[in-house]
Amino acid sequence: MSEWIKLCGVDEAGRGPLSGSVFAAAVILDPARPIAGLADSKTLSEARREALAPLIKANALAWCIAEATVEEIDRLNILQATMLAMRRAVAGLTVLPDEIEVDGNRLPGFELDVPSRAIVKGDSKVAAISAASILAKTARDAVCIAMDGQYPGYGFAQHKGYPTAAHVAAIERLGVLPVHRQSFGPVKRVLAARQGGLDLPV
Repeated sequence: MSEWIKLCGVDEAGRGPLSGSVFAAAVILDPARPIAGLADSKTLSEARREALAPLIKANALAWCIAEATVEEIDRLNILQATMLAMRRAVAGLTVLPDEIEVDGNRLPGFELDVPSRAIVKGDSKVAAISAASILAKTARDAVCIAMDGQYPGYGFAQHKGYPTAAHVAAIERLGVLPVHRQSFGPVKRVLAARQGGLDLPV
């Protein structure tokens, strides 16, 4: 077999939501075990993502999913927390990559002495990044579904924490939860209004 580069793809899920951790995944695909149908997770149906995730885990040379918590997001800001989650995902790999490619236009500053580059829209261009996007998204969605059971009435299983009108209305009606990112505008506004004794619209 000819020499091949162990390329690690890295992507995140959950930068925009008002609640929950931000997740990142790192994946090194095995060219001897190709996975059909890899694509940017945002372009795939939920059912397709859920079908692909176990195939990626079973066939990849190495993979790791990591997160940065709500507390870390509020303390560091969402960009730095995302970079932290990405560093954790790469650090958790059991195989040392030869090269790292990250979706987006920023590099997290990996501790590994390995060539790295950021690729805009990499999740639709590089199979390993597509695989990472699927693992990060399905891991975060599973947590959101669990949150839905823990905190009924907020609709986490539907909106996955994103700032939909229904989610913001639920926060105004039911209050801010420990899983909400207090540094994000809509959550901050509800907290400020409640601390000021103002009545919020239902």
